[in-house]
Amino acid sequence: METSIDTTRWYDRIWAALMFFTRLPLWRLHQPPQQAYATVVEHWPLAGWLTGGAMAAVVYGASLMFTPLVAAILAVATRLLLTGALHEDGLADFVDGFGGGAGDRQRTLDIMKDSHIGTYGVLALVVYTLLLTATLAAMAPRQAAMAVAVADPYAKMLAAQLVMMMPYARSQQQAKAKTVYRRMSTPATISLAVQGLLPMAVFLYLFRQEVDWQIVVFAPCLVMYFLYRLIYSRLKGYTGDCCGAVFLLVELTTLMAIALHTL
Repeated sequence: METSIDTTRWYDRIWAALMFFTRLPLWRLHQPPQQAYATVVEHWPLAGWLTGGAMAAVVYGASLMFTPLVAAILAVATRLLLTGALHEDGLADFVDGFGGGAGDRQRTLDIMKDSHIGTYGVLALVVYTLLLTATLAAMAPRQAAMAVAVADPYAKMLAAQLVMMMPYARSQQQAKAKTVYRRMSTPATISLAVQGLLPMAVFLYLFRQEVDWQIVVFAPCLVMYFLYRLIYSRLKGYTGDCCGAVFLLVELTTLMAIALHTL
């Protein structure tokens, strides 16, 4: 991991995160220095405010004109367009690697780096997408909108802990994005927590009579810890694909926990 002294400006780091985690043409307005990309995970939940907010607007707005299922599909499609399926690609590679790696660390890493998608990856994306759209469609439009707005940054905050819990599994030269995320400082850790917990706190207050806050808060943590143990036991470190897969699975857990009362 990167341990050099940080000389980048705070807005360069935020800009780099928004550019890295979305496909918005922000580079037309500003180009942050390359070293700012080592800090993008520190502002990952902030990017989730953008992608989760966009999904919330679509799922609520579309529900006024279409069925809940159509609104949910449009919301999922919106995030795919915003992110370029960045995290979904990670999920497919993750499941392919862990499903076909036969317990071998190097083979798992090689499969995950392969640009081709395998049977495990396809099935994982199909099952994940079906569960996500069905969960959103099962909730009332207002609850679904609020749920995606908070689940996105909360899950990214939890997934970002992988960077603190273990080393990068490859070298910087072997990384897909040619960037290794740095270990977060105390201020960065506090900032990350605020980005992920603030929307969740507001949601739990507004829906305190409709959801079980303990399940909503702790079920995603348990899933994240299980995935961390799985990744560490196989790779002894994380990759970008691992981060993306953990985010999606933790987010799905959060949404299902929110929808539990409805379902």
